[in-house]
Parts: sequence; structure tokens; C-alpha cells
Amino acid sequence: MKIFQHQLWGYQIDLPDNWNHKQFGHKDGFSEEPDAFLPDYQGKKLAQLLINGEWNSLQLPIVDLWQSHLGKTSLMMGAKNLGSAAWEMAGAQGFEVEIGLAKKSPHRLWAGILENGLLVLTILVLHLKENRDKIEPLISETITSLKYLERVDQVDQLPNGMPLPDSATPVDPLDIVTDIPDPENWQAFQGDFSTGALQAFYLRELPQFGWDITRYVPFPNPGELPFARILLEKDGQTYSLGLMPGAEGEKSSSIVLKTN
Repeated sequence: MKIFQHQLWGYQIDLPDNWNHKQFGHKDGFSEEPDAFLPDYQGKKLAQLLINGEWNSLQLPIVDLWQSHLGKTSLMMGAKNLGSAAWEMAGAQGFEVEIGLAKKSPHRLWAGILENGLLVLTILVLHLKENRDKIEPLISETITSLKYLERVDQVDQLPNGMPLPDSATPVDPLDIVTDIPDPENWQAFQGDFSTGALQAFYLRELPQFGWDITRYVPFPNPGELPFARILLEKDGQTYSLGLMPGAEGEKSSSIVLKTN
């Protein structure tokens, strides 16, 4: 088995050595055969694990999130829900279900959801019924290896010691916030990550790097602030960190840091 850490969402799982990771937008897929994720793949190695992270900043009931997830999955797969069961894993709580597909379908479908604070993971497993004896133990071992990390490995830092995700690329702050009067006090970055994943990353990693969080306004939020805001302090200096979603339809988000 090999270790996979999700730098942003902060979870870790053990994968079979011959399994691969593939990203679909902000979802993460795992399979031995990369082509197994293609909609028309009919090969013998059809077996996949999909994990999607969400940031439940509005603290919606986990039951509501679960029903929404099941509804989308059932619509996509033409499936029927056979009844959910309570599920607990790695200190998180949620639900799991084996979803009934058409009798003639050669596939088995399983879904689960886990809530750990504001972090919600939805998990989907799909494989051939004929491979169940081989695949189910492997995927079960992977799922039961789930850990929520206090700190992930090998995180880059800015010169001031602020952690930065791997995929963050420097950009001109004026490209993000066009009306700032003092751009010399600002730094900005963009990357293919969700605003929710950024919030999970910074709320977990900042204290590990010696930063004090003095205020946090999540996004989405009940108010009108269109981004997440974190007020910070380190070595007597205060900072404002903004985590901003991209325009509608864009996968990228922005990180904006102001030295006060």
C-alpha cells in the first residue's frame, strides 16, 4: 500500500500500490486502470473510488447533504436507494448505503458521507459485481485507512512563513482587487482549487506554522461578504487573508494577503 495525502482537504488514505490518482475538477478519483473513469469503459478492471470534499460553512444538517448527494447519484446512475445506515469512521459521523442498480446491471455501487467539523467528504465506489471478492477488500482497506491530519507534509511557505498550496501561482494583486490604493502591501495567488478547500487548508495549517487566527468569516456565509476572510497575527504583525471564488463557471480561486 502507498500513502495519499490531500494537501487541501487534509485527509490521508492508503492506496494499493498499483492504483492511480486522477483529478476531476475538484473531485479525486482512484483506480488501478486510468481508463476506468471513462464513461464508455467496459473492461475487466472497472473499479473506482471517488472522494469529494465540501466545506459546510453554513452548517447545514448532514442529513440534508446526504439526501442531496444520494439524489444526484441516483439520477446519474438510474439507481434506487435501499436505505441508509449510520456510519462512523476516523472520528467522523455520517451515513452509508449500497445503492440498488437495475437487475441486469453488472455493477455494484456504494456511497457514503462523513462529517468532521465543517469538512464533509462524500465517497462513491463503483466496480463490477463479478470482481467483488477481489475489489471489495482492497477498497474497504483503503476507506478504513482514512485519517484526518493536523498537518500535511511538505507545504511551501512565503518569506513571512505563511503556508501556500502547491498549485498557487503568483499574480498581480490589482488583477484580483482592482481598487486597492497600496498594492505594495498586497500579495495575490491563483490556482485550480475551491474556496472551500482553501478554507480547510488555512484553518488547519496556519496554527501549525505559528500564526494566530484572530477572526474568521467563512464563505459562503449568511451575510453579504462574497469571500472568506481570515484575520491573522504573527510576530507582532497583523494581516488580512481573503479567499475569493472565481467567476461563475471557473474552477480557480484566489488567495489575497494584505499586510496591515
